Amino acid sequence: MKSKFLYILCFLILIYCCTSYSKKNKQPPNIIFVMSDDHTSQAWGIYGGVLERYAVNKNIKRLAAEGVVLDNAFCINSICVPSRASILTGQYSHKNQVFTLTDALDPSRQNVAKLIKESGYQTALIGKWHLKDRPSGFDYFNILPGQGRYNNPILKNNDNWEYGNKGGKEYTGFSADVIMDESLRWLEQRDKEKPFMLMTHFKATHEPFDYPERFNNLFENDTIPEPISLLDFDPKQSGRSFDGQILEILAERWRQATLKNNGRYPGLPFDTEGLDAAQARKKTYQKFVKDFLKSAAAIDDNIGKMLTYLDENGLTENTLIIYTSDQGYFLGEHGMFDKRMFLEESARMPFVIRYPEEIPAGKRVNDIILNIDFPSLLLDYSEIAQPEDFQGKSFRKNLIMQTADNWRDKMYYRYYAHSINRPAHLGIRTDRNKLIFYYGLSLGLKGTYTDQATPPSWEFYDLENDPLELKNQYDNPNYQSTIKKLKNELIQLREDFGDSQIDSPEMQNVISKSW
Repeated sequence: MKSKFLYILCFLILIYCCTSYSKKNKQPPNIIFVMSDDHTSQAWGIYGGVLERYAVNKNIKRLAAEGVVLDNAFCINSICVPSRASILTGQYSHKNQVFTLTDALDPSRQNVAKLIKESGYQTALIGKWHLKDRPSGFDYFNILPGQGRYNNPILKNNDNWEYGNKGGKEYTGFSADVIMDESLRWLEQRDKEKPFMLMTHFKATHEPFDYPERFNNLFENDTIPEPISLLDFDPKQSGRSFDGQILEILAERWRQATLKNNGRYPGLPFDTEGLDAAQARKKTYQKFVKDFLKSAAAIDDNIGKMLTYLDENGLTENTLIIYTSDQGYFLGEHGMFDKRMFLEESARMPFVIRYPEEIPAGKRVNDIILNIDFPSLLLDYSEIAQPEDFQGKSFRKNLIMQTADNWRDKMYYRYYAHSINRPAHLGIRTDRNKLIFYYGLSLGLKGTYTDQATPPSWEFYDLENDPLELKNQYDNPNYQSTIKKLKNELIQLREDFGDSQIDSPEMQNVISKSW
C-alpha cells in the first residue's frame, strides 16, 4: 500500500515538473501586426452601419469569428504619422514629439520593435512606414517612400536606403498584393528556430483610393446607402464650430485631375456639371465610397493570403495576428471625408485580434482601448517588461474577458495640425459622453496649415442618446453639471499624462479665458 502511494506521489510530481518545464520553456507567440491606412470601421462590415452589406470582408470576418473584436479602440491623435509613432512608442504626441504629418520618429527613441528584437525575436517591417527616418528595431525592412505608389510601388530596404523619395526598387503589381507577397517571402526565409514579429502595413485605403483591376466592376450596378448626415451643409445646424473637410473638396480634386489627365485618381473623368448642391454631393459620395470599398477589398484578399500561409505552415495556433487601421475616416458623415477630428468616425480604430492558444473566439470587448496600449500588449505577450516611459497599458486580460476593475473609464485626445476648417483641439471621452475644446492655435508647430487663430469653442455630445454626434449640446442647460465634471476630469488627464506641464503662455491664456 505504501509503495503504491509512493508510486502515485512520484507520478504526480513528475507530471507537475514536466508541466512546469513545458510552461517555462514554451516559446512566446509569433506576432503579426497588420495595419492599413484609413481603413475605417464603417467599411469593415463587422461594425454595422450603412456599408455593412457591401464590404468585401470574408477574411476580416474570419478573424473576428476566430478571435476578439474591439468595439471601443481609439487613437489619441487622429492623423497617420502621429498615430503610427504612438503605436511604436506607446506615448502621446507631446511625449514622443511626433505632432503632425511633417514630424519624423527619432530612430534613437525607444520603441516596441527594439525591445522585442532585443528579447530574441526576429523582427520585420514591410509596406508603409511614413515616419520619415530610417526604421529602427527591425532586422529587416522593405518600406514605401513617403505615401508610396498604388501601382508598381517602390520599396526600399537597408541595402538601397536613401532618405526622402530616393532609393529603393520598383515592384510590379498593386501595392497591397506586393506588400503581402514580400511579407510572405520574408516569413518563408526567416530563421524557423526563433519567434518572429512581422509588421505588414498596407498603403490602402489612403487617398486616392485606388484598387487593382480585378475590382474595376465591383459595385457597378449598386447604389450605396448614404449616412444620414451626408447632406449636412451648414455646420451651425448641428452646432459644430468648423466646416471640416467637406466632400466638395474631393470633387474638385477629381475635376482638376480630369482636366490635367494626370492619372492620380481611378475612375475618371468626373464632373458635377448641371447638378444642384445635394445632387453633386450624392454623386461625389457614390464614387468616393465605391472607390474606397474597392481599395479595401484588396486588403481583405491579402489578409486571406496570410491566413492561408499560417494554416499551411502549422503556425496558426501559436501566432498572434492583429488587423487594425492607423485611425478612422469620414465616409460622408457630416458631409466630410478624411480624418483628424475627435468625432467618432475619425478617432475610432477598428481592431481584431486572434490567438487560438489563449484568446476566445467570437467575442467583443467594449472597454476603452487606445493605440498607445497596442505596444504594451505586444510586450506582454512577448514576456518583456514595459519601460516606465511607455504611457499605455496591456489589455491582455481584457481580451479573455477579465477586465480589471480599475481599467480606464475615460480617454484623452489631442490634435495639433491647426487649420481654419479643422482647428487644433483636445478632448475627453467616456463611455457615455464626449467634450471637445477647439483651442484653435498653431502654437508655432511645423506641419500646421495656418498661423491664424480661430475662436475657441466647445462641443459636447451625449453618445448614448446621440451616437452619431448630430447635435452639439454644449449650451443645453440639462447637461451643465456633466460638462463641468468633464472639464475638471480633462484638466486632470492633461496633468496625469504630462501635457499641461509644457503649455506655452499662449495656450495657458486661451485655456484660462475659455474654461
